[in-house]
Formats: sequence, structure tokens, C-alpha cells
Amino acid sequence: MLDLAYQEPAPKVIAGAREDWELVIGMEVHAQVASKAKLFSGASTEFGAEPNSNVSFVDAAMPGMLPVLNEFCIEQAVRTGLGLKAQINLVSAFDRKNYFYPDLPQGYQISQLYHPLVGEGEVLVDMGPGVARRVRIERIHVEQDAGKSIHDMDPTMSFVDLNRTGVALMEIVSRPDLRGPEEAAAYIAKLRQIMRYLGTCEGNMQSGNLRADVNVSVCRPGDYERYQETQDFSHLGTRCEIKNMNSMRFIQQAIEFEARRQIAILEDGGKVVQETRLYDPDRGETRSMRSKEEAHDYRYFPCPDLLPLEIEQDWVDGIRDSLPELPDEKKARFIRDYGVTEYDAGVLTAEVENAAFFEAVAQGRDGKQAANWVINELFGRLNKEGLGITDSPVTAAQLGGVLDLIGKGDISGKIAKDLFEILWTEGGDPAQIVEERGMRQVTDTGAIESAVDEIIAANPAQVEKAQSNPKLAGWFVGQVMKATGGKANPKAVNEIVTAKLGL
Repeated sequence: MLDLAYQEPAPKVIAGAREDWELVIGMEVHAQVASKAKLFSGASTEFGAEPNSNVSFVDAAMPGMLPVLNEFCIEQAVRTGLGLKAQINLVSAFDRKNYFYPDLPQGYQISQLYHPLVGEGEVLVDMGPGVARRVRIERIHVEQDAGKSIHDMDPTMSFVDLNRTGVALMEIVSRPDLRGPEEAAAYIAKLRQIMRYLGTCEGNMQSGNLRADVNVSVCRPGDYERYQETQDFSHLGTRCEIKNMNSMRFIQQAIEFEARRQIAILEDGGKVVQETRLYDPDRGETRSMRSKEEAHDYRYFPCPDLLPLEIEQDWVDGIRDSLPELPDEKKARFIRDYGVTEYDAGVLTAEVENAAFFEAVAQGRDGKQAANWVINELFGRLNKEGLGITDSPVTAAQLGGVLDLIGKGDISGKIAKDLFEILWTEGGDPAQIVEERGMRQVTDTGAIESAVDEIIAANPAQVEKAQSNPKLAGWFVGQVMKATGGKANPKAVNEIVTAKLGL
């Protein structure tokens, strides 16, 4: 159930030429299991290897070769299911999904249709402060991937690379609970985030590590509520599947186009044909690929080479006990323990490495100040330079050292930014740099008072203006800071200027 602090966002309404329509979206996400070996063989899963170099006799479907189930892949799928608060089925089974494709040597895919490893779960998708969509997971089944056909290396021939053949996939099937393109992209991002926290999928969409089939349909306002009451899918309209999407931006574009395409057909008096479509990002449109297959088209039957999979509850409980703190729990803890805003907590927990870096900086220090420096200074600079947190020239210990110097009054915020720049470009120990380069701020009120007196004496006209308009006192503060090379304590300067001007 949704946390009481959240509310469901409204569905996206698309205005057609004649009436309003609502979007309904379901997702089938294929996540590559983070494993060094394939699902049914010991061949490597290394990405970028020479074509056909990571292929065992099992993967190549050589006669007499039998699949041997990789226990670690099953453990990773169970871990994912637990992370999605899903039911783990202690008995599951593998089926053969029969179809011909050049990069599928066996002529079938070993998958799970009738008895999946993981049952119903849910994901809470953040759509803004206090707003979240609850997306129900129908099932997660484990299956082997196919290879890759390459069509752009020769004008007359296609090539086949079997390196991906047999790589373990988790197919995460959602209910039709998503109601807009932004939600669909946010759902993929949330799944990716959870699996990266769990260590079960790297989530690299560019390398095909994570991809999605997007089911889109449109219905009239009120029909979705009727579906929820009756569970009759006919209220949702005819769906079309957009295949193999590997970009969140393209997913949003494809959904927008496909929804408007279907609306135009329906308002023209036609019928939407259930089919599989591809998205062409160059033209910004979907195009028909083939008619939508049903289960009977694949002639599913139990895989005769594999016994039903039976796992023990104690084993599942052991995996559950080893789960790390997940994004939603970590975000709530950051808000509670460090006093950061919900938005800032979301930024800090977006990636598991970012969250760990922040905690190292914030440990024993002011949480809000740490969040401000990590998000604005560090993340801002990393984004500008196109770097990730693991490539940061400034370590958590160094940034924590900067905050310690601010807290002790040794440096001001302005000096701290100069120090951050030195750490970024040169490295070193923050405290040592401050000492060696004379960056310690001036806290001697006598020295500050002397500087203020000199500025006031040299600018009588400005004194009159400031006394009639206290807002102009900031000019004196700026002049004192300039005269002291930015090293004067800003708070002390403000207090002394205000007193000297009689404000």
C-alpha cells in the first residue's frame, strides 16, 4: 500500500480532435542478471568481447549438450523479487518457447511461462514531493537471452554474434498501472535504481543490459476505473507493444506518438490492431513489426532437459536477511536523520555510490550543510565535467575536511569554495593547504574594526547614503572583504559595520 505521506498522481489526459483520452501503459522490462557466467553454461558474460568468443557448446546448441542451471542467477532473481516486495515461489519450472531466429541456435528459448520464480510485488515510483505512483508487479520470470544479428557490416550479408546467447535475464512484468510517458520513464529509472542497490543488474541501457517492451493503449475517461472494478481488460482498449526500448527519452517519445496514433484511428472510426511495433527515433514514430503473438504461437511446453526448480524457504530467508538498505528506506532515513528535504534526499539516494559518498561526508557533521556541498558543489562540478562519483577528484574525506574547517571558523564559505577548487585541481589535505597558503579567515575583531574604520573614513558620502538606506551597508561589507582578501569573518564584518554606521 502507498505510504500515507504520498498521493497518486492524476492520469495524463490527451485531447483528441473530438474527445479526451487517457493513457494506459504496462511494461515488460528485461534486466540482465549481474553474473559472470550465463544461465545454463559457464561461458563468460563479459560485454564488448570479440564476437562469438563467449560461446560454450551449450550456447551453440551442439548435439547432446544439456543445460545446467546457474544457482547464482536464481539467487539474483530471488534477491530482486525480495527487493520489489514480491512473492517468491518455492516451486517454479522452465518451459521451451519455440521460435526461429538466426541468433537463437536452439530454435527455442528456455523461459518460464506457467510457473515463474517470482510472483506479485510492487514498486513505488516517485513523481515529485509527496506524489508517487504505485505500480504492481505481476511476475518476474527467468529466461535466457538470444544472440545478436548484425546487419550493417556488409551490404549483402548479415552476421551473427552469439556472445549474448544464454545470458540470464529477469523479465519483470508490470500490471497496466502506468498512466503517462513520464511515469513510464520514472518506473524504469526506479527499477534500475533498486536493482543497482541490490547488485542484481548493472542497468546499462546503452549496452542492452536493461531494455523494455512497452504496451500502450488508450481509453476514455472513466474506463480505467471500470477496469479496476471488474478486472475486464476490454475497458482499456486494444494495446500495441513497442519492442526493445533502451532509452528512457525514446520510451517517452514512443508512448506519445503511439497514443496519438491510436487516438487518430479511433476517432476516425477505425479499430486499433493488436501488434508489435518498433520505434524509429530518427523519424519520431512507431512502425509495424509483426502481428502480436499469443502464448500458443510459441508452442510452449515444459523443458524436458530441466527438472522443476524447488528452493527452500530457509534459503530465501537467508537472502532476505542479506538485503542492503533499499532506496525508499534510505531516502526516509536521510530525511529523518540528516534533516534534508525530500527532494535533496531523492538526489542523494538516486545512485547507491552517491548515497555512500554523502554519508561519509555527513558523518558527525551538519547533514543539511553536507547535502548542500555534495549536491551543489560536488555534483554540480561532476555534471559539468561529465564525471561520475567514482571519478571524483575530491574524496569524501577531503570534502568532510572542508566542512570541518568551516565549522571551526577557520575559513569562510567563500574561502571554502576557493579551497574546493584547489582540491579539485591539485588534491591535498584541506587543513594543510589552508595553513600553507595563508587562507585562514581573519577573526581578530580588532583587525576587522581597523579595516572598517578606514573604509568609513574614506567614504563619507557613502556613509550618509547607508545611514538613510540601511540596505546600502552591504557596500561597506564588500569593501572590507575586498580589503582583507576575502579572509575576514563575514559575520563579524556585518556586525562591526552595522555598529559603526549606527544602524
